[in-house]
Parts: sequence; C-alpha cells; structure tokens
Amino acid sequence: MGFVQNTKEMLLKARREGYAVPAFNIHNLETVQTVVEAAVEMKSPVILAATPGTMKYAGRAYIQGIVEVAAKENDIPIALHLDHHETLESIKESLKLGTKSVMIDGSHHSFEENIELSRKVAETAHNYDATVEAELGKLVGQEDDLVIEAKDAAYTDPDTVVEFVRRTGVDSLAVAIGTGHGLYETEPNLDFDRLEKIRKLVDVPIVLHGASGISKEDVRKCIELGCAKVNISTELKIPFSTGLRNHLINNPNETDPRKYFGPAKQKMKEAVIEKILICKSDGKA
Repeated sequence: MGFVQNTKEMLLKARREGYAVPAFNIHNLETVQTVVEAAVEMKSPVILAATPGTMKYAGRAYIQGIVEVAAKENDIPIALHLDHHETLESIKESLKLGTKSVMIDGSHHSFEENIELSRKVAETAHNYDATVEAELGKLVGQEDDLVIEAKDAAYTDPDTVVEFVRRTGVDSLAVAIGTGHGLYETEPNLDFDRLEKIRKLVDVPIVLHGASGISKEDVRKCIELGCAKVNISTELKIPFSTGLRNHLINNPNETDPRKYFGPAKQKMKEAVIEKILICKSDGKA
C-alpha cells in the first residue's frame, strides 16, 4: 500500500500542525514489527532509525528489505532513516539500496569540517531523492561507539545555525540543548530559550536527540518550540529486554524464539504507544 519515503514532507507537516514524528531505533525484524504495529494502531507516521551498529549487526540489505515490506503492507507514512552515520561512504551504501532519509553526524568535527562533510552528503543524497539531517553541537553520552564526555559537550550556538544550514543545504538539523544519549543520571536541564532562538532563525525542521528519560512535559515543550522529530532508543531497549528476561526466568525450559520474543515485543509496543502519544502524532498518518 505504501513505500519507504524520505522525511521532508513528513517533518514539515509535523511542524505545521504542532506535533513531532517519533523516530524509533530498530535493530531487527522483531523491533521493526513492533514499532510499525504500534504506529499502525495509533495511525501515526513513523521513522525507523538505524545506526551504523544496527547495520553492522543486521545487514543493510536485510534492514532495507524488512522496512520495505513494512511500508508495502501498511498504509501509514514510514521512513527508514540512517541515524548517526559519520561517513559519506557508509551513507552511499544505503542510498544505493533505496534508503531515502539519512543523518550525517559531523558534530565531533570542527565547524568548517562539519559544513564540508554535511554539504557533500546533502548533494549526494539529494541526487537519490533522499533527505539529510545534520547535527550541530555535541551531545553527551554514547551512540554506538561514539562516546562524548560531559566536559566536551557543546550546546549549539544559535549564531552559527543560519550559516550552517545555508552552506550545507541540509533538510533538518539536530541541535544540542542539554539532552544526551542513554538515560540521565540527573534531571536534564534543557535550554528552551536556545531552542526557541534557533527555531526562529532557520526554516528547516529541528530534531530532538536524546529524548529517552526526558519528561513528557519537556518533550512536549520542545515540540511546541519547533522540534518536528523526536528520537527514542534506550526507552525501547529496556522494556524489550525486560519482557524477554522475565519470560525466560519464568519459563526456564523455553527454547522457541517465536514464543519468548512475544512478551518482549508486547512490552516494547506499550512503550512505543506511550511515546507516540507524547509526540502527539497519533491520528496524523
């Protein structure tokens, strides 16, 4: 019924109508099935995000194939998105397979190097009718093997945003406003004034990374201030592993993955539905 799409209209519509499209990190068949099933039930558009680690684990062609089947079988907007890829080469591999949404993370480079890398990726991806997200400013935490210490984290400087977007031609921008990857040891202190200033300066949709562990109220406030895409990863891994672990502990002789993955998927599905409601994307498909 559908096809894997890019995220341009998806995010522009979200910003226009005051909600965010949730981007859920997926890793295999089961996690794709779970996220899509929940999104279909909630009539929500959805972005399935795959890091380099996921592609290495599952294989790009497998992930691409699974998501293409999900899009074909269901009548909601579905995008496969490369999350935190760091090289043009790795992104090209997926563009050739048909991926229509990519993120180039050059945030650990200098400003000029980040611009040059993001510009090259944008030029290449646009030739494939794909959309590009870039990141300006560093986030605390870990995404795959990229670890950023708190002392090295940089908030996004609003004064650099206009030049960055103009010179790169990217379609969306991830900004650092006090969020981090993983769960928070202390309550995160988000810089809403910074977010509001950035939103007023650029036309491209803003992306919120590190949303696992942020309160519903703070996520909603970020959406009100212009975040059109919200990334969720850790808060899906925890219920999936908890459901799996509990089932195997309670059923020590269980050996059939078709049975022990069921409770894991159900727990994860409940978390996906909760996040869709927080993003206010339900009924927006």
